[in-house]
Amino acid sequence: MISNARNKIIEGLSDPDKVWDVIIVGGGATGLGTALDAASRGYKTLLLEQIDFAKGTSSRSTKLAHGGVRYLAQGDIGLVVEALHERGLMLKNAAHLVKNESFIIPNYEWWGGIFYTIGLTMYDLLAGKLGFGRAKHISKKEVARRLPTIQQKGLYGGVVYHDGQFDDSRLAINIAQTSLEQGATVLNYFKVSNLTKDSQGRVSGVVATDTETGTRYTIKGKTVINATGVFADDILQMDKPGNKAMLRPSQGIHLVVDMSFMPAEDALMIPKTSDGRVLFAVPWHDKLVIGTTDTPLKTSSLEPLALEEEIQFIMKTADQYLVKAPAAKDVLSMFAGLRPLAAPQGGSEKTKEISRSHKIFVSDSGLITITGGKWTTYRKMAEDTVNKAIEVGKLVKKPVKTKDLPIHGSTPNVDRNNHLYVYGTDREALLALANEKKAWGEKLDPRAEYTAAEVIWAVRHEMARTLEDVLARRVRILFLDARMAIDVAPKVAALIAAELGKDAAWEKNQVDTFIALAKTYLLEPYPLTA
Repeated sequence: MISNARNKIIEGLSDPDKVWDVIIVGGGATGLGTALDAASRGYKTLLLEQIDFAKGTSSRSTKLAHGGVRYLAQGDIGLVVEALHERGLMLKNAAHLVKNESFIIPNYEWWGGIFYTIGLTMYDLLAGKLGFGRAKHISKKEVARRLPTIQQKGLYGGVVYHDGQFDDSRLAINIAQTSLEQGATVLNYFKVSNLTKDSQGRVSGVVATDTETGTRYTIKGKTVINATGVFADDILQMDKPGNKAMLRPSQGIHLVVDMSFMPAEDALMIPKTSDGRVLFAVPWHDKLVIGTTDTPLKTSSLEPLALEEEIQFIMKTADQYLVKAPAAKDVLSMFAGLRPLAAPQGGSEKTKEISRSHKIFVSDSGLITITGGKWTTYRKMAEDTVNKAIEVGKLVKKPVKTKDLPIHGSTPNVDRNNHLYVYGTDREALLALANEKKAWGEKLDPRAEYTAAEVIWAVRHEMARTLEDVLARRVRILFLDARMAIDVAPKVAALIAAELGKDAAWEKNQVDTFIALAKTYLLEPYPLTA
């Protein structure tokens, strides 16, 4: 029974006298990247995630591995150069999940072609040897050919540039697998409830609970890293109750619609919307992702909900640029994510003006907190964080290894016409699993290609523990088509239950909980009323 694989990993916590070099709290892109960096250097590394890997922000991105065109416009050259370099390393080290995507900026002002061509040529030059391709101006006719549903009234032409596109939570899972292969202990559903300190008040470890069994562990570590994203303040409160909030979350939402609204291989980039924000329409797994917004919030949550004003903003902006804009009934899935931005210190409250560069803080107790940044720079954030841990924990200094370290599954031979390409080098083993039982080779739903074998694979090899883990972050159905996710939920829950040895009550609870969640990803009630 594969659930034993988790038990085997947990055995690594059984020795109460073991002292880890690095304990990481948080299993998003930053935490997982840090675990991989630390383990690959040879440090004894433990990562604990309270729910599932990439449950928060790291599964809710715009699916772009990019330098950030708008940061260039804001003059943040350093961040852009760093991100473009990291984008190149992402493509090199995770070629099965990251691709070179062409973006078109339509020009509705006569000067737009010159302005954006110059700016984006500079963007390409900043990438150096890791560039994805030069920007070029194209005619109105070419824009209309490549984006057949673009609004042509007032269109002068367009600019094509290149950036990266990827599957965020699939990459997170592969980074977790790579960390395990490098010797790290990586666990989801382990909630850290407290920090332990020595007689001098220095952080000396964590108290954590396996939420599946209720077993509590006191774990010793030379360094503790707070990589919990928008929840970083919660860990800082454990360290020093009454601490002033360091973060102000900002919410971004995305609407997912059918490709018929923009049947194109290119992505659309609107550089300046009515309120100054950038908007993208990006092809992703045969669907179109439209986003994002940037709305300041007062509180953080594991399942943020889209605000009506955000939905209307995206709908209205899409209506300005597409011949046929999606209506509420056309939205297949709607997801919201939070960005951990530094709280404004008496300055601008506009989140788009707060720097996205990452910051590392060391508390008086020695607790290391990493905040900010973005998916594209996860590897560099991890490198900087481990370097700080070496300093704080007085660890033996060892060089970084992740610049040239392939991520689990990486292969340059990618056939994106088959949806199994996301499994990379695991694809053949997954196909062999599908042949083990006739039922495992069958589709979960006639409307899509996903098979039962992918569910079994997620549980056996990708640390999935729940229905949501599988349908949201391993097989991306919830993010692509929430109605389909609801329809396949009972079948998928039965497969997981059989694999994990769970009873009918567990299965029913999983289905009920998941369907309640999936309904929040829809703009119109399910099932649709006539």
